[in-house]
Amino acid sequence: MERLWGLLQRAQRLSPRLSQTIYRRVEGTQQGRLEEEEEDGEEGAEPQAHFCHMELRGPEPLGSRPGRQNLGLWAAAGRRATPYLVLTALLIFTVAFLLGYVAFRGSCQVCGDDVLVLNEDMNYELGPDSHQGMLYWSDLQAMFLRLLGEGSLEDAIKQISLRKRVAGSAGMAALSQDIRVALSSQKLDHVWTDTHYVGLQFPDPAHPNTLHWVDATGGPGEQLPLEDPDVYCPYSATGNATGELVYAHYGRPEDLQDLRARGVEPAGRLLLVRLGVISFAQKVASAQDFGARGVLIYPDPADFSQDPHKLPLSSHRAVFGHVHLGTGDPYTPGFPSFNQTQFPPVQSSGLPSIPAQPISADIATLLLRRLEGPVVPQEWQGSLPVSPYHLGPGPGLHLGVNNHRASTPISNIFGCIEGRSEPDHYVVIGAQRDAWGPGAAKSAVGTAILLELVRTFSSMVSNGFRPRRSLLFISWDGGDFGSVGSTEWLEGYLSVLHLKAVVYVSLDNAVLGDDKFHAKTSPLLISLIESILKQVDSPNRSGQTLYEQVVFNNRSWDAEVIRPLPMDSSAYSFTAFAGVPAVEFSFMEDGTPYPFLHTKDDTYENLHKVLRGRLPAVAQAVAQLAGQLLIRLSHDHLLPLDFGGYGDVVLRHIGSLNEFSGDLKARGLTLQWVYSARGDYIRAAEKLRKEIYSSEESDERLMRMYNVRMMRVEFYFLSQYVSPADSPFRHIFLGRGDHTLGALLDHVRLLRSGSGAPGAASSGVAPGLGFQESRFRRQLALLTWTLQGAANALSGDVWNIDNNF
Repeated sequence: MERLWGLLQRAQRLSPRLSQTIYRRVEGTQQGRLEEEEEDGEEGAEPQAHFCHMELRGPEPLGSRPGRQNLGLWAAAGRRATPYLVLTALLIFTVAFLLGYVAFRGSCQVCGDDVLVLNEDMNYELGPDSHQGMLYWSDLQAMFLRLLGEGSLEDAIKQISLRKRVAGSAGMAALSQDIRVALSSQKLDHVWTDTHYVGLQFPDPAHPNTLHWVDATGGPGEQLPLEDPDVYCPYSATGNATGELVYAHYGRPEDLQDLRARGVEPAGRLLLVRLGVISFAQKVASAQDFGARGVLIYPDPADFSQDPHKLPLSSHRAVFGHVHLGTGDPYTPGFPSFNQTQFPPVQSSGLPSIPAQPISADIATLLLRRLEGPVVPQEWQGSLPVSPYHLGPGPGLHLGVNNHRASTPISNIFGCIEGRSEPDHYVVIGAQRDAWGPGAAKSAVGTAILLELVRTFSSMVSNGFRPRRSLLFISWDGGDFGSVGSTEWLEGYLSVLHLKAVVYVSLDNAVLGDDKFHAKTSPLLISLIESILKQVDSPNRSGQTLYEQVVFNNRSWDAEVIRPLPMDSSAYSFTAFAGVPAVEFSFMEDGTPYPFLHTKDDTYENLHKVLRGRLPAVAQAVAQLAGQLLIRLSHDHLLPLDFGGYGDVVLRHIGSLNEFSGDLKARGLTLQWVYSARGDYIRAAEKLRKEIYSSEESDERLMRMYNVRMMRVEFYFLSQYVSPADSPFRHIFLGRGDHTLGALLDHVRLLRSGSGAPGAASSGVAPGLGFQESRFRRQLALLTWTLQGAANALSGDVWNIDNNF
């Protein structure tokens, strides 16, 4: 308006005039009358304005005022020109406004919102960059990268790996205090600690675990020395197990089924299985399902790099691993372990009933040499100095496990930067702090990156950044025992977190090599991860982004990078238990795992050698990736979650089920319910996408409504028809139990394979029952109504739902 007023005044000054008409009050007997008179005006002089009651007078008689006619013509011309000048000024103003609006919109197409520098908190101190009026994605990215480069990740990794930090130990208590002090020194809004009293299992130094040959009388004979006597399997059943030894490859359900098909019965025997492919807990659960009495787990050199220039795992090292088929404290399943509260004496169904023990490759060699029976299939042959391997059975073995349970305090440490617009929505990032051994790769790298991100984002706050949503940084305890710290926190605050947590980002196992990059994640985050990969430089290929590195040999980037979340990831509970989308990043060796994970050799020196001195660069790349992901999730006006991605997931699973449609039709059964629910979900996702596309981002209320609907998509896939206490992992795609899509597929496979589907144990379904029509109908109903419920919830308010049941 000021600009328009100035144009009008300039137009008046430039118009030709000799005089101007004013009104003045006439003094005398007729108060209040105005008399029109001429005043010579100097060019550029401002007229005096008098605001008073006016009396209109009729026209002067012709010729009564000399020269008045010409002057009147000039005044009339000016009055006629004024509307055109006003319209011209308005047109110029409108065009300029539209051009400015388009330029403004185009300047931040990626981030979708501006970040105001000024904070309403009066105690907020403006940093050196606070003169900027607004911060966009490019500004934030540049600020983040600049501030991140000021830290020293390598030194932090080294110092943390030198500290003893087994959960519940004095060393862990000291480290916890140091980390809390470090967080308190940063510009965080809140720092606090949650303590849980959990049941952990430890070896008994006075009664170590033992392994003996069985003598002629059937009792313990010659002892086999356990070269790593304090390496054990937490949550193994305690007691003694005696039986003949059988080699069972990786101990997968399909391996045990194959073993049985070759005439070697696993039931009633001890199984010797190799490390890898599936978790310790899954190996022991499968062995238990097939009737084995105990399990010995060893690292076979064939599963690690055969490159003579790379460091091998020592042949006398055993590998640590818990065997609870689940997460959290197995002695309070589904309940938080606060304040040593005594819950009813119930145990997790994932606790094994048979003993398990890790052994070294040297001990495994002695055992394999004593095996007889059929020669193993070629793909089962390992690299120990035994050729060929035999399936067994072999001589009898006696395994004694004497681990003991202890109530142990563990502490999770939290730091928070509150969001300015949506403080009740949390973007969460965490890393395991504890380690059974040195734990350089296992937890030192993740903890160092977490602390570096806290420092960097704190510096960004001092430089004017304030996220829309709250950033929550967490250091977990009890991770080596099955994500105990993170799961107990989820159990304690589940009713809050499923409404407030946006995404969880895990930093565990982040650097296990530098050849390959994997992201274990929910489908909701795949598109966002792709866009971030294009923003991060590759740590080992100069001039390339991470995205260009991963598509170098495989144009299908997601097939190269994306993996499902495994149960042994701390991110798994967030998605499968709490319904929060999660991601865990990992740099890995090409084709072979990092050999020292969960061993006493997981030192800073060995990790540095495996990466050939590239540890700082790779850790920095992870920090850049995680940090930019946090910026997008906490800063974007509209959450960058791909809620339509689950439609493709359902379609892939339905493709597997379609193979059995003929078998089902022959029994009078159909999968039409699942097809219908999947169609409703796709239509609801497309409808929401169109609503968002046609809406205005400046509408805060509408954007929040959309964000809430997207945030809860993962939660929609938690089955509402099963008990969290009985089936804690209720997610129909990632969970375990009869309600999952995987369990339905395993059951349908029984139509052709008879009893004992290969994947039955892995999906939490007992093998050997055969196909049951009543069970199939129940599974189909559970799956269909969960998927249909997700479609209904995604549709929005009840008056917007147009799905046909």
